[in-house]
Amino acid sequence: MGFDLGAAVTFAAANARNLDRRRLHHLLGDLPAQAVTAALDGYRNPDGGYGWALEPALRSVTSQPVAAMHALEVMAEVRDTGPRPIALLDWLMRHSLGDGGVPFALPFGDTTGSAPHWMGADPGVSSLQMTAQLAGHAHRLARHRPDVGGHPWLAAATGYCRGAIERIETAPHAYELMFALRLLDVVEAPGLLQRLARFVRMDGPTPVEGGIDGEVLYPLDFTPHPGTASRKLFDAGAVAADRERLAAAQQADGGWTVTFSAYSPAAAVEWRGYATVAAVAVLRDTPG
Repeated sequence: MGFDLGAAVTFAAANARNLDRRRLHHLLGDLPAQAVTAALDGYRNPDGGYGWALEPALRSVTSQPVAAMHALEVMAEVRDTGPRPIALLDWLMRHSLGDGGVPFALPFGDTTGSAPHWMGADPGVSSLQMTAQLAGHAHRLARHRPDVGGHPWLAAATGYCRGAIERIETAPHAYELMFALRLLDVVEAPGLLQRLARFVRMDGPTPVEGGIDGEVLYPLDFTPHPGTASRKLFDAGAVAADRERLAAAQQADGGWTVTFSAYSPAAAVEWRGYATVAAVAVLRDTPG
């Protein structure tokens, strides 16, 4: 595999959140989906949304779009068959704006430990970056859940994203670009995919404007899943080189790090567990 899987599991045992530790074991085939969703339930609020620092850099207890995104990511990974996905899409529908989009964040008062970009978000403006993340994970789950695919929130959110992408004329922010490309992979929109792909560096890292020194996104950040339309846009050699880069980024303790600012000591630890699960998934699925 080109990396030490045992060390990654050991790192998760010592450092990762219970949720990410269980996600890793499910990924490796030795834990059922129900064990993962049981951990996810600890972040759920009575309104059907998710909070409680499910997004490590947003420590609020309140239900937030980004926490909904992480919840949908887990639900899609484990192919959740329970009532959670529909309840969450209902929550998203209640907090969507008139154009079908979802704001970057909702107002919250318990701001300790949260990143400034969450506290300064405008709840009256739809965010392509956020809506694309949410819709992308919902579409992945919809492959196994017709009721998710037929939910009215998903159609409205996807329509908003398509329209916003069609209006892009200059390079968007790197994270917005990444999540929009991931969405286009699952909705099969080759024209829009080609439109956005021209803004991605195909042979190396794409800088993150406004990020910390050295913050970049790599080819496998933009195209983490094999067999997708976006993967075909990248030269096979560039993908292989980036896989080597990702495998070599495993730290001496067995885990991976992130290149962005964590904003709190707890988030710094939690992001490493999350990044380790993501790295193992990509390295496992991308042949060396």
